[in-house]
Amino acid sequence: MKKCLFLLSVLLMFSCKKEKTTLVNSEVKNDSTAASKEMEFKVLDSKFIENDSLWKPFQQELDAFSEARYSSLLPLVIDKDIPSIQKSVYNGEFSYEELVLFYLKRIQKYDRENELSLNSVISLNPFVLEQAREKDIQLKNKMLKHPIFGMPILLKDNINTKDLPTTAGAVALMNNSTKDAYLVERLKDNGALILGKTNLSEWAYFFCGDCPSGYSAVGGQTLNPYGRKILDTGGSSSGSAVAVAANFAVAAVGSETSGSILSPSSQNSVVGLKPSIGLLSRGGIIPISSTLDTPGPITKSVIDNAILLSAMSGRDSSDPASVKLKAKISDYYTELEESSLKGKRFGALKSLMEDSLYVNALEDLKAAGAEVIVFEAEEIDLPNFLRLLNLDMKKDLPEYFQKYGGDLEYNSVADIISYNNKDSVMRAPYGQSLFKGVVADSATAEDFTAIKDTLYANGKRFFDVPMKEYQLDGILSINNYHAGFAAVAHYPAITVPMGYSQDKAPEGLTFFAKPLQEAQLYEWAYNYEKVSKRRKSPENYQK
Repeated sequence: MKKCLFLLSVLLMFSCKKEKTTLVNSEVKNDSTAASKEMEFKVLDSKFIENDSLWKPFQQELDAFSEARYSSLLPLVIDKDIPSIQKSVYNGEFSYEELVLFYLKRIQKYDRENELSLNSVISLNPFVLEQAREKDIQLKNKMLKHPIFGMPILLKDNINTKDLPTTAGAVALMNNSTKDAYLVERLKDNGALILGKTNLSEWAYFFCGDCPSGYSAVGGQTLNPYGRKILDTGGSSSGSAVAVAANFAVAAVGSETSGSILSPSSQNSVVGLKPSIGLLSRGGIIPISSTLDTPGPITKSVIDNAILLSAMSGRDSSDPASVKLKAKISDYYTELEESSLKGKRFGALKSLMEDSLYVNALEDLKAAGAEVIVFEAEEIDLPNFLRLLNLDMKKDLPEYFQKYGGDLEYNSVADIISYNNKDSVMRAPYGQSLFKGVVADSATAEDFTAIKDTLYANGKRFFDVPMKEYQLDGILSINNYHAGFAAVAHYPAITVPMGYSQDKAPEGLTFFAKPLQEAQLYEWAYNYEKVSKRRKSPENYQK
């Protein structure tokens, strides 16, 4: 079954579409996941990442980390969840330092300049081995704070970190040295190790219009481990999802405006959560839209996703959405084992029933005790969605430069366009049409408010009407087909692997719920995962 990138009139809306009746004035760009002939790219490998410099901080330790030791750790680490990995550490089977070395070895082996390379990692934390050794000492002194303690985590490279530049994949930001974003502070407070930064669709896929998902000038072209150069990675958190799928870290953090976590997570057979807007701080994250943006966890399992979300949570007084939401910090993971789907009522979209994987997923849910009600979705548009992104980014990016950016000379989107024009072949080989659209757009405050209000109302209507009519707990979709509606309604969603198409393309079952129902989403996803067990590792990345 075909799945298409959900693109607005120019080309892009970060969401996916299945049918004309539930979509936003969109047009099909390409078949994003179905297997076909090998894709052709203007740029494949990064022209800015120097392998010698990337590996220099770790070379001595990696040379001492034998192939035999790496092989002995494979069955203890690959595809294991956080509780299992922590148990192995507690039992003395390996240390946090060796865990970091294991992932560094895999990144070195699979990520750059070879026949299996995925181009998912942009940079590595040069201090991560030293920090891992500190965690080993703290563990001996019983200073464990949280299940995320000692776990190597990768961050999408639009999230500020003090030890690495934050580039958004753009050459213009290669020297963007910053303080830690609020969520990075929370991760470190809970003991996580920041392993490095992941590649992304440049500027979170709101830049170059005609570029493929997963491409950035700094990081090159990210590739899907389930079909390298054949299957689309999804975007914009491409590197985060690919790195998790290929076991380059315990977990990763992505960000979403509309589909940018759900799309790559589903297309790389991992679990991705797009939380309620404001549940996680956006402070110190390069923005598209302060109205819609949110970071979120990408993991191989639901339990890991809940652990990572809890480790990042906290109210950021500098983020208005965080302050407004007034969410309570929850651990999300401690009661999953006791949860159940019995009596839960889910709505399934009639238009998706031709997908056999979706139908199988519905049967799995029924077998676990849930009720599934098939309904026909109302035809609802999301007018001026692209304008919302244009108008938000026009004001939000300068605010990021002023408040969170490093010592940069840019003050606007127009400044970035001018910089790229000086060497467009290297800096913007696919053009920068969306950035030009941002500069060209304008609206009065009243018009902008009206755009946001209409989108919010229409998005809520898409979910709320059937939820009320059929007394539903949640709604079920595929991949990121209806991410646009959830984005403007500020509704959370989680996608869980539900199998592979005849073309071997991964697909995800996506649950939508009302704001601040992340605990319920995790319960549904956890129990679906437990009964279905659909995820498989990519074949070429298991050694």
